[in-house]
Amino acid sequence: MSIHKTVKLANGLAMPSLGLGTWQQRDADVVKRVVGQALSTGYQLIDTANGYHNEAAIGDILTEIFNKPGSAIQRKDIWIMSKLAPTQQGYEKAKQAVLDSLKKLQTDYTDLYLIHWPGASRLKPDSPKHREMRAGSWRALEELYEQGKVRSIGVSNFTTRHLDEMKEYAKIQPMVNQCEMHPLCQQPELLQYCAQNSIAFTAYASLGEGALVNGDVKLPQLDAVAARRPDLTPAQILLMWGLQKGVAVIPKASSAGRIQENFDVLAKAELSAQDVTDLDGIDNKPEKHFCWHAEHIA
Repeated sequence: MSIHKTVKLANGLAMPSLGLGTWQQRDADVVKRVVGQALSTGYQLIDTANGYHNEAAIGDILTEIFNKPGSAIQRKDIWIMSKLAPTQQGYEKAKQAVLDSLKKLQTDYTDLYLIHWPGASRLKPDSPKHREMRAGSWRALEELYEQGKVRSIGVSNFTTRHLDEMKEYAKIQPMVNQCEMHPLCQQPELLQYCAQNSIAFTAYASLGEGALVNGDVKLPQLDAVAARRPDLTPAQILLMWGLQKGVAVIPKASSAGRIQENFDVLAKAELSAQDVTDLDGIDNKPEKHFCWHAEHIA
């Protein structure tokens, strides 16, 4: 059986299950090359954020590709997702931030827009102001969703507590929660909560920021699966592990080889039940976060 190629959102849209992450890619020439190679390879989802400082470069290369005479790739074929920075929390700032993203991306709409972090900048972690600010941001996203400026809306790095709180102020519940997830940070409670509340889960840092595949962290269980599956690289195994849990993955890549390697998982045979069990059994208590963790944000 092959891997699922889309994840269905609560509003009925089908989001590609594998996309290109662009965090830490700020050089415009590199961004254009990488995005161009990804689309040529077959990727249909590009993940960016205001805080990545690459929306303009992504907009340039996408427009160039869409407008190329005879191009087989058009705007409707590509899922563009971006995110609101902590500095842009609050109703007015959030609304303007989305409009600014659309301008930089050179598009009339994004397919998905997220609140990147439950906290607002320059506030103490325990400040009650965080809730007020993110509630205002969500109201702005709801309005933009109703206006067709964004086709779906969601959050990123929200814990179950932050998600549960949204039921008190959200007219539209989040359709996606994008969080760190890999065998050292499996987040079973968060995954279960999202599944029970029709919130699609997108995993970032699937390779532990590279540490799980470059030798920095030794995982004998991953080595054992790799020995049984010589057709897969360790990176592909980790991506497939996430995909088989029903989540979407957005691995970063900067070389043509790695872009292709990541994309190839969609055509590979699934991991066996034993493979998945072995990876699930990796000791991940306490969970290892290589990136953000919002448990301390009020």
